[in-house]
Amino acid sequence: MKDTFIIANKKFNSRLIVGTGKYKNFEETAEAVKASGADIVTVAVRRVNILDKNQPLLMDYLDSKTITYLPNTAGCYSSEEALRTLRLAREMGGWRLVKLEVLGDKKTLYPNMIETIKSTEVLVKEGFEVMVYCTDDPTITKKLEDVGACAIMPLGSPIGSGIGIQNKKKISIIKEQSSVPVIVDAGVGTASDATIAMELGCDGVLLNTAIAEAKRPILMAESMKFAVLSGRKAFLAGRMKKRKFASASSPEENLI
Repeated sequence: MKDTFIIANKKFNSRLIVGTGKYKNFEETAEAVKASGADIVTVAVRRVNILDKNQPLLMDYLDSKTITYLPNTAGCYSSEEALRTLRLAREMGGWRLVKLEVLGDKKTLYPNMIETIKSTEVLVKEGFEVMVYCTDDPTITKKLEDVGACAIMPLGSPIGSGIGIQNKKKISIIKEQSSVPVIVDAGVGTASDATIAMELGCDGVLLNTAIAEAKRPILMAESMKFAVLSGRKAFLAGRMKKRKFASASSPEENLI
């Protein structure tokens, strides 16, 4: 059965998206991305060297011909900052597919959804294809879709927390009502978290810290690849019905 992952009319092989921050160096970043099998990597425009040729460039380690770069607005706390950052990214690299996040405060790193919706509307009108990091409020995510977001990215739990998917019911509702891809973004700590997100029916998972801060990042990256694949297959297979009481796995007819 053909199972394609499409964002903004572009097909991707992997449903795992990985970040490029927090690694020891670019060599480790490249190894982790390769082990993950990811086709898309996020890049914090405000934090990564893109122009200074005298300093190491991420593009020297991850070939933009085979990897899709997803510029993001990590570290932006207002619509103005986010818009300026993504306009700069388009000028520098011609990127139109972008990840928008407008944070509310530095302690929780929860998104400011008023600023996020406002930014999404402007970016869509300017021709960007906007994947949006957001809260797990189904009403808000529907509004984002209505104003043109090409993918909805609700948090599973706070950024970098690693405590897993804390809001299964809300994410399930968001997926059921959305006609664009739903990608869990933030909170994944280990492979089982990624599997749970995919078993809920999500179209993909985005993570960074879970790999970069693992004791063995490359091995964790590989585990995330298989976790996403496994969760997706389980969702497509359709899990068994939950029962209140036990149900014998062997037939009870014609017993000896």
